[in-house]
Amino acid sequence: MSFEPEILALSKRAEEYRARLLKFMDEQIYPNEGTWQAQGQAGDRWQPRPIVEALKAQAQAAGLWNLFLPESELGAGLTNLEYAGLCEIMGRVPWSAEVFNCSAPDTGNMEVLVRYGTESQQAQWLQPLLAGTIRSCFAMTEPDVASSDATNIQARIQRAEDGSAEYVLNGRKWWISGAGDPRCRICIFMGQTDPTAALHQRQSMILVPMHTPGITIKRMLTVFGYDDAPHGHAEMIFENVRVPAENLLLGEGRGFEIAQGRLGPGRIHHCMRLIGLAERALESMCRRVRARIAFGRTLAEQGTIRAQIADSRIEIEQARLLTLKAAHLMDTVGNKAARTEIAMIKVVAPNVALRVLDRAIQAHGAAGVSDDFFLADAWAAARTLRLADGPDEVHRETIARLELRRHE
Repeated sequence: MSFEPEILALSKRAEEYRARLLKFMDEQIYPNEGTWQAQGQAGDRWQPRPIVEALKAQAQAAGLWNLFLPESELGAGLTNLEYAGLCEIMGRVPWSAEVFNCSAPDTGNMEVLVRYGTESQQAQWLQPLLAGTIRSCFAMTEPDVASSDATNIQARIQRAEDGSAEYVLNGRKWWISGAGDPRCRICIFMGQTDPTAALHQRQSMILVPMHTPGITIKRMLTVFGYDDAPHGHAEMIFENVRVPAENLLLGEGRGFEIAQGRLGPGRIHHCMRLIGLAERALESMCRRVRARIAFGRTLAEQGTIRAQIADSRIEIEQARLLTLKAAHLMDTVGNKAARTEIAMIKVVAPNVALRVLDRAIQAHGAAGVSDDFFLADAWAAARTLRLADGPDEVHRETIARLELRRHE
Protein backbone atom coordinates (compact mmCIF):
# COMPACT_ATOMS: atom_id res chain seq x y z
CA MET A 1 0.00 0.00 0.00
CA SER A 2 1.11 3.55 -0.62
CA PHE A 3 2.80 5.49 2.13
CA GLU A 4 2.87 9.24 1.68
CA PRO A 5 5.63 11.29 3.37
CA GLU A 6 3.04 13.88 4.40
CA ILE A 7 1.76 11.57 7.12
CA LEU A 8 4.94 12.26 9.07
CA ALA A 9 3.77 15.86 9.58
CA LEU A 10 1.94 16.00 12.91
CA SER A 11 -1.36 17.80 13.27
CA LYS A 12 -1.43 20.95 15.38
CA ARG A 13 -3.34 19.02 18.05
CA ALA A 14 -0.72 16.24 18.16
CA GLU A 15 2.12 18.79 18.25
CA GLU A 16 0.53 20.47 21.26
CA TYR A 17 0.18 17.19 23.12
CA ARG A 18 3.76 16.26 22.21
CA ALA A 19 5.13 19.54 23.58
CA ARG A 20 3.16 19.18 26.81
CA LEU A 21 4.19 15.55 27.24
CA LEU A 22 7.88 16.33 26.67
CA LYS A 23 7.68 19.09 29.26
CA PHE A 24 6.02 16.77 31.78
CA MET A 25 8.65 14.09 31.19
CA ASP A 26 11.47 16.61 31.71
CA GLU A 27 9.96 18.18 34.81
CA GLN A 28 8.24 15.24 36.53
CA ILE A 29 9.22 11.81 35.18
CA TYR A 30 13.01 11.86 34.64
CA PRO A 31 13.73 13.65 37.96
CA ASN A 32 11.70 10.98 39.81
CA GLU A 33 13.26 7.85 38.31
CA GLY A 34 15.46 7.45 41.39
CA THR A 35 12.47 7.86 43.69
CA TRP A 36 10.53 5.25 41.74
CA GLN A 37 13.38 2.78 42.04
CA ALA A 38 13.92 3.47 45.75
CA GLN A 39 10.22 3.04 46.55
CA GLY A 40 10.25 -0.30 44.73
CA GLN A 41 12.99 -1.55 47.03
CA ALA A 42 11.40 -0.41 50.30
CA GLY A 43 8.41 -1.68 52.26
CA ASP A 44 5.75 -3.84 50.59
CA ARG A 45 6.78 -3.97 46.95
CA TRP A 46 3.33 -5.22 45.94
CA GLN A 47 1.68 -1.97 46.94
CA PRO A 48 1.39 0.93 44.45
CA ARG A 49 4.39 3.26 44.55
CA PRO A 50 3.41 6.64 46.05
CA ILE A 51 5.36 8.57 43.43
CA VAL A 52 3.28 7.07 40.61
CA GLU A 53 0.03 7.92 42.36
CA ALA A 54 1.20 11.50 42.95
CA LEU A 55 2.29 11.90 39.34
CA LYS A 56 -1.02 10.51 38.11
CA ALA A 57 -2.87 13.37 39.77
CA GLN A 58 -0.50 15.88 38.17
CA ALA A 59 -0.84 14.29 34.73
CA GLN A 60 -4.62 14.31 34.97
CA ALA A 61 -4.60 17.96 36.02
CA ALA A 62 -2.33 18.73 33.05
CA GLY A 63 -4.77 17.11 30.62
CA LEU A 64 -2.34 14.28 29.80
CA TRP A 65 -4.76 11.48 30.54
CA ASN A 66 -6.20 8.58 28.51
CA LEU A 67 -4.26 9.81 25.49
CA PHE A 68 -4.63 6.43 23.74
CA LEU A 69 -8.40 6.63 23.23
CA PRO A 70 -9.52 8.01 19.87
CA GLU A 71 -12.99 8.70 21.27
CA SER A 72 -12.71 12.42 22.06
CA GLU A 73 -15.38 12.36 24.75
CA LEU A 74 -13.36 9.77 26.69
CA GLY A 75 -9.75 10.43 25.73
CA ALA A 76 -7.64 12.85 23.73
CA GLY A 77 -9.32 12.07 20.42
CA LEU A 78 -6.02 11.28 18.72
CA THR A 79 -5.59 8.93 15.78
CA ASN A 80 -3.29 5.91 15.98
CA LEU A 81 -0.70 7.87 14.02
CA GLU A 82 -0.94 10.91 16.29
CA TYR A 83 -0.76 8.82 19.45
CA ALA A 84 2.19 6.77 18.19
CA GLY A 85 4.66 9.62 18.70
CA LEU A 86 3.42 10.16 22.25
CA CYS A 87 3.76 6.46 22.96
CA GLU A 88 7.39 6.60 21.88
CA ILE A 89 8.07 9.38 24.39
CA MET A 90 6.43 7.42 27.22
CA GLY A 91 8.43 4.32 26.25
CA ARG A 92 11.68 6.03 27.24
CA VAL A 93 10.68 5.39 30.88
CA PRO A 94 8.62 2.17 30.85
CA TRP A 95 6.70 2.85 34.05
CA SER A 96 5.63 6.32 32.90
CA ALA A 97 2.75 5.04 30.74
CA GLU A 98 0.77 4.30 33.91
CA VAL A 99 1.18 7.92 35.01
CA PHE A 100 -0.90 8.95 31.98
CA ASN A 101 -3.36 6.03 32.34
CA CYS A 102 -1.94 4.64 29.10
CA SER A 103 -0.44 1.33 30.23
CA ALA A 104 -1.24 -2.24 29.23
CA PRO A 105 -3.32 -4.25 29.81
CA ASP A 106 -5.69 -1.50 30.92
CA THR A 107 -5.57 0.27 27.56
CA GLY A 108 -6.65 -2.83 25.66
CA ASN A 109 -9.31 -3.68 28.22
CA MET A 110 -10.72 -0.16 28.10
CA GLU A 111 -10.85 -0.33 24.31
CA VAL A 112 -12.77 -3.61 24.59
CA LEU A 113 -15.30 -2.04 26.94
CA VAL A 114 -15.65 1.06 24.76
CA ARG A 115 -16.29 -0.99 21.61
CA TYR A 116 -18.09 -4.06 22.91
CA GLY A 117 -19.33 -3.34 26.43
CA THR A 118 -22.96 -2.71 27.33
CA GLU A 119 -23.97 0.50 29.07
CA SER A 120 -24.12 -1.38 32.36
CA GLN A 121 -20.66 -2.93 31.86
CA GLN A 122 -19.23 0.45 30.93
CA ALA A 123 -20.74 2.14 33.97
CA GLN A 124 -19.45 -0.53 36.35
CA TRP A 125 -15.96 -1.10 34.92
CA LEU A 126 -15.03 1.33 32.16
CA GLN A 127 -15.63 4.50 34.12
CA PRO A 128 -13.35 3.61 37.08
CA LEU A 129 -10.69 2.39 34.64
CA LEU A 130 -10.87 5.69 32.77
CA ALA A 131 -10.56 7.49 36.09
CA GLY A 132 -7.55 5.37 37.04
CA THR A 133 -9.08 4.31 40.36
CA ILE A 134 -8.88 0.59 39.52
CA ARG A 135 -6.75 -1.63 37.28
CA SER A 136 -7.52 -4.74 35.24
CA CYS A 137 -6.03 -7.90 33.72
CA PHE A 138 -6.61 -10.14 30.70
CA ALA A 139 -6.68 -13.93 31.10
CA MET A 140 -6.06 -15.84 27.89
CA THR A 141 -2.72 -17.72 27.89
CA GLU A 142 -2.66 -21.22 29.41
CA PRO A 143 0.30 -23.30 30.60
CA ASP A 144 -0.95 -26.65 29.30
CA VAL A 145 -1.36 -25.74 25.60
CA ALA A 146 0.52 -23.79 22.94
CA SER A 147 -1.33 -20.54 23.41
CA SER A 148 0.31 -18.96 20.35
CA ASP A 149 -2.58 -20.76 18.62
CA ALA A 150 -5.54 -19.31 20.49
CA THR A 151 -7.82 -22.05 19.18
CA ASN A 152 -6.01 -24.33 21.66
CA ILE A 153 -7.46 -22.49 24.67
CA GLN A 154 -9.12 -25.11 26.89
CA ALA A 155 -10.66 -23.07 29.73
CA ARG A 156 -14.43 -23.36 29.81
CA ILE A 157 -17.26 -20.87 30.12
CA GLN A 158 -20.40 -22.95 30.64
CA ARG A 159 -23.97 -22.04 31.43
CA ALA A 160 -24.89 -22.98 34.99
CA GLU A 161 -26.74 -26.28 35.10
CA ASP A 162 -29.01 -25.15 37.95
CA GLY A 163 -30.92 -22.82 35.65
CA SER A 164 -29.56 -19.62 37.17
CA ALA A 165 -28.58 -16.74 34.88
CA GLU A 166 -24.89 -17.43 35.39
CA TYR A 167 -21.86 -18.85 33.66
CA VAL A 168 -19.44 -21.19 35.43
CA LEU A 169 -15.73 -20.77 34.62
CA ASN A 170 -13.03 -23.40 34.97
CA GLY A 171 -9.44 -23.24 33.79
CA ARG A 172 -5.81 -22.53 34.52
CA LYS A 173 -4.26 -19.35 33.15
CA TRP A 174 -0.82 -17.80 33.39
CA TRP A 175 1.14 -14.70 32.43
CA ILE A 176 -1.84 -12.66 33.56
CA SER A 177 -0.14 -9.27 33.64
CA GLY A 178 -1.45 -6.87 36.24
CA ALA A 179 -3.14 -9.52 38.38
CA GLY A 180 -0.68 -8.94 41.22
CA ASP A 181 -1.66 -5.31 41.65
CA PRO A 182 -3.97 -4.82 44.65
CA ARG A 183 -5.92 -2.28 42.56
CA CYS A 184 -6.79 -4.97 39.98
CA ARG A 185 -10.57 -5.35 40.24
CA ILE A 186 -11.69 -6.86 36.94
CA CYS A 187 -10.43 -9.63 34.66
CA ILE A 188 -11.41 -10.31 31.05
CA PHE A 189 -11.44 -14.10 30.77
CA MET A 190 -11.31 -16.01 27.46
CA GLY A 191 -12.61 -19.56 27.27
CA GLN A 192 -14.67 -22.02 25.28
CA THR A 193 -18.44 -21.74 25.37
CA ASP A 194 -19.09 -24.31 22.62
CA PRO A 195 -16.32 -26.82 21.76
CA THR A 196 -18.44 -28.16 18.86
CA ALA A 197 -18.82 -24.83 17.05
CA ALA A 198 -16.74 -23.68 14.09
CA LEU A 199 -13.08 -23.30 15.08
CA HIS A 200 -13.11 -19.51 15.52
CA GLN A 201 -16.56 -19.41 17.10
CA ARG A 202 -15.85 -21.61 20.10
CA GLN A 203 -14.34 -18.93 22.31
CA SER A 204 -16.03 -16.16 24.26
CA MET A 205 -14.94 -13.43 26.65
CA ILE A 206 -16.51 -12.57 29.96
CA LEU A 207 -15.92 -10.00 32.70
CA VAL A 208 -14.89 -11.56 36.00
CA PRO A 209 -14.59 -9.46 39.18
CA MET A 210 -11.33 -10.41 40.90
CA HIS A 211 -13.00 -10.96 44.29
CA THR A 212 -15.26 -13.72 42.88
CA PRO A 213 -15.04 -16.99 44.87
CA GLY A 214 -13.06 -19.72 43.12
CA ILE A 215 -10.25 -17.48 41.83
CA THR A 216 -6.82 -18.34 43.19
CA ILE A 217 -3.55 -16.61 42.37
CA LYS A 218 -1.21 -19.61 42.55
CA ARG A 219 2.05 -17.69 42.11
CA MET A 220 3.66 -14.60 40.60
CA LEU A 221 6.02 -15.33 37.71
CA THR A 222 9.36 -13.69 37.01
CA VAL A 223 10.77 -12.36 33.74
CA PHE A 224 14.52 -13.05 33.62
CA GLY A 225 14.48 -12.62 37.40
CA TYR A 226 12.29 -9.49 37.47
CA ASP A 227 8.88 -9.79 39.11
CA ASP A 228 7.60 -6.40 37.88
CA ALA A 229 5.97 -5.61 41.22
CA PRO A 230 3.41 -4.27 41.91
CA HIS A 231 2.10 -5.05 38.42
CA GLY A 232 3.28 -8.65 38.22
CA HIS A 233 2.43 -11.63 36.02
CA ALA A 234 0.27 -14.27 37.68
CA GLU A 235 -0.57 -17.91 37.29
CA MET A 236 -4.24 -18.21 38.23
CA ILE A 237 -6.70 -21.02 38.88
CA PHE A 238 -10.41 -20.56 38.07
CA GLU A 239 -12.42 -23.28 39.80
CA ASN A 240 -16.22 -23.23 39.48
CA VAL A 241 -16.19 -19.44 39.31
CA ARG A 242 -19.79 -18.23 38.93
CA VAL A 243 -20.32 -15.02 36.99
CA PRO A 244 -23.61 -13.32 35.99
CA ALA A 245 -24.58 -14.07 32.39
CA GLU A 246 -24.85 -10.32 31.78
CA ASN A 247 -21.06 -10.13 32.14
CA LEU A 248 -20.54 -11.87 28.79
CA LEU A 249 -19.00 -9.56 26.18
CA LEU A 250 -20.78 -9.17 22.84
CA GLY A 251 -22.20 -12.71 22.83
CA GLU A 252 -21.20 -16.35 22.77
CA GLY A 253 -18.61 -17.28 20.17
CA ARG A 254 -17.38 -13.71 19.66
CA GLY A 255 -14.08 -14.05 21.53
CA PHE A 256 -11.81 -14.04 18.47
CA GLU A 257 -13.61 -11.05 17.03
CA ILE A 258 -13.00 -9.12 20.25
CA ALA A 259 -9.38 -10.28 20.45
CA GLN A 260 -8.56 -8.98 16.98
CA GLY A 261 -10.17 -5.63 17.74
CA ARG A 262 -8.17 -5.41 20.96
CA LEU A 263 -4.75 -6.33 19.59
CA GLY A 264 -4.35 -3.95 16.65
CA PRO A 265 -3.88 -0.67 18.52
CA GLY A 266 -2.05 -2.43 21.36
CA ARG A 267 0.64 -3.62 18.97
CA ILE A 268 1.22 -0.06 17.76
CA HIS A 269 1.55 1.02 21.40
CA HIS A 270 4.04 -1.73 22.28
CA CYS A 271 6.16 -1.09 19.20
CA MET A 272 6.35 2.68 19.63
CA ARG A 273 7.24 2.33 23.29
CA LEU A 274 10.03 -0.06 22.30
CA ILE A 275 11.33 2.47 19.80
CA GLY A 276 11.42 5.09 22.55
CA LEU A 277 13.32 2.62 24.74
CA ALA A 278 15.79 1.93 21.93
CA GLU A 279 16.32 5.66 21.40
CA ARG A 280 17.17 6.12 25.05
CA ALA A 281 19.53 3.14 24.97
CA LEU A 282 21.37 4.63 22.00
CA GLU A 283 21.66 7.98 23.77
CA SER A 284 23.04 6.23 26.86
CA MET A 285 25.52 4.33 24.71
CA CYS A 286 26.76 7.50 23.00
CA ARG A 287 27.31 9.27 26.32
CA ARG A 288 29.11 6.25 27.75
CA VAL A 289 31.53 5.74 24.86
CA ARG A 290 32.46 9.42 24.81
CA ALA A 291 33.42 9.25 28.48
CA ARG A 292 35.37 5.96 28.61
CA ILE A 293 38.98 5.46 27.47
CA ALA A 294 40.48 2.14 26.42
CA PHE A 295 43.81 1.53 24.72
CA GLY A 296 44.62 5.21 24.59
CA ARG A 297 41.43 6.38 22.89
CA THR A 298 37.83 7.00 23.86
CA LEU A 299 35.51 4.16 23.00
CA ALA A 300 33.76 6.59 20.65
CA GLU A 301 36.89 6.60 18.49
CA GLN A 302 36.89 2.81 18.09
CA GLY A 303 35.68 1.66 14.68
CA THR A 304 33.56 -1.22 15.95
CA ILE A 305 31.69 1.07 18.34
CA ARG A 306 31.06 3.65 15.63
CA ALA A 307 29.67 0.94 13.34
CA GLN A 308 27.33 -0.22 16.11
CA ILE A 309 26.10 3.33 16.67
CA ALA A 310 25.46 3.74 12.93
CA ASP A 311 23.62 0.41 12.70
CA SER A 312 21.49 1.34 15.70
CA ARG A 313 20.45 4.65 14.18
CA ILE A 314 19.59 2.99 10.84
CA GLU A 315 17.53 0.26 12.49
CA ILE A 316 15.62 2.61 14.79
CA GLU A 317 14.65 4.86 11.89
CA GLN A 318 13.48 1.89 9.81
CA ALA A 319 11.43 0.48 12.68
CA ARG A 320 9.84 3.84 13.41
CA LEU A 321 8.83 4.43 9.79
CA LEU A 322 7.32 0.96 9.45
CA THR A 323 5.35 1.39 12.69
CA LEU A 324 4.08 4.80 11.61
CA LYS A 325 3.03 3.31 8.28
CA ALA A 326 1.05 0.63 10.14
CA ALA A 327 -0.62 3.29 12.32
CA HIS A 328 -1.45 5.37 9.22
CA LEU A 329 -3.04 2.39 7.47
CA MET A 330 -5.06 1.49 10.55
CA ASP A 331 -6.42 5.04 10.57
CA THR A 332 -7.16 5.17 6.84
CA VAL A 333 -8.10 1.66 5.68
CA GLY A 334 -8.66 -0.23 8.94
CA ASN A 335 -7.00 -2.92 11.01
CA LYS A 336 -7.84 -5.78 8.66
CA ALA A 337 -6.27 -4.11 5.63
CA ALA A 338 -3.22 -3.21 7.73
CA ARG A 339 -2.67 -6.70 9.12
CA THR A 340 0.52 -7.29 7.12
CA GLU A 341 2.10 -4.10 8.45
CA ILE A 342 0.89 -4.84 11.98
CA ALA A 343 2.48 -8.29 11.82
CA MET A 344 5.71 -6.82 10.43
CA ILE A 345 6.13 -4.22 13.17
CA LYS A 346 5.50 -6.87 15.82
CA VAL A 347 8.53 -8.75 14.51
CA VAL A 348 10.71 -5.74 13.74
CA ALA A 349 10.33 -3.47 16.78
CA PRO A 350 11.25 -5.93 19.57
CA ASN A 351 14.19 -7.30 17.58
CA VAL A 352 15.53 -3.83 16.82
CA ALA A 353 15.14 -2.76 20.45
CA LEU A 354 16.97 -5.90 21.60
CA ARG A 355 19.88 -5.32 19.22
CA VAL A 356 20.26 -1.69 20.26
CA LEU A 357 19.99 -2.57 23.95
CA ASP A 358 22.54 -5.36 23.55
CA ARG A 359 25.02 -2.94 21.97
CA ALA A 360 24.40 -0.40 24.73
CA ILE A 361 24.93 -3.06 27.40
CA GLN A 362 28.18 -4.09 25.74
CA ALA A 363 29.37 -0.47 25.68
CA HIS A 364 28.60 -0.13 29.41
CA GLY A 365 30.59 -3.25 30.25
CA ALA A 366 29.71 -5.05 33.47
CA ALA A 367 27.64 -2.05 34.58
CA GLY A 368 25.27 -2.72 31.70
CA VAL A 369 24.02 -5.99 33.16
CA SER A 370 23.46 -4.48 36.61
CA ASP A 371 20.54 -2.45 37.86
CA ASP A 372 22.74 0.65 38.11
CA PHE A 373 21.45 1.41 34.63
CA PHE A 374 18.05 0.79 33.06
CA LEU A 375 19.45 -1.42 30.31
CA ALA A 376 19.15 -4.89 31.88
CA ASP A 377 15.53 -4.40 32.91
CA ALA A 378 14.75 -2.88 29.50
CA TRP A 379 16.36 -5.84 27.72
CA ALA A 380 14.21 -8.29 29.72
CA ALA A 381 11.05 -6.38 28.83
CA ALA A 382 11.95 -6.14 25.15
CA ARG A 383 12.80 -9.84 24.95
CA THR A 384 9.42 -10.70 26.42
CA LEU A 385 7.64 -8.71 23.70
CA ARG A 386 8.93 -11.15 21.08
CA LEU A 387 6.40 -13.52 22.67
CA ALA A 388 3.61 -11.27 23.97
CA ASP A 389 0.70 -10.78 21.56
CA GLY A 390 2.07 -13.67 19.51
CA PRO A 391 5.60 -14.96 18.90
CA ASP A 392 7.72 -13.88 15.93
CA GLU A 393 7.02 -17.17 14.16
CA VAL A 394 3.26 -16.59 14.11
CA HIS A 395 3.63 -13.09 12.69
CA ARG A 396 6.13 -14.26 10.06
CA GLU A 397 3.65 -16.94 8.98
CA THR A 398 0.96 -14.26 8.60
CA ILE A 399 3.28 -12.06 6.55
CA ALA A 400 4.33 -14.93 4.28
CA ARG A 401 0.76 -16.14 3.75
CA LEU A 402 -0.47 -12.68 2.78
CA GLU A 403 2.54 -12.07 0.54
CA LEU A 404 2.04 -15.35 -1.30
CA ARG A 405 -1.64 -14.53 -1.75
CA ARG A 406 -0.65 -11.38 -3.63
CA HIS A 407 1.13 -13.50 -6.23
CA GLU A 408 -1.51 -16.16 -6.84
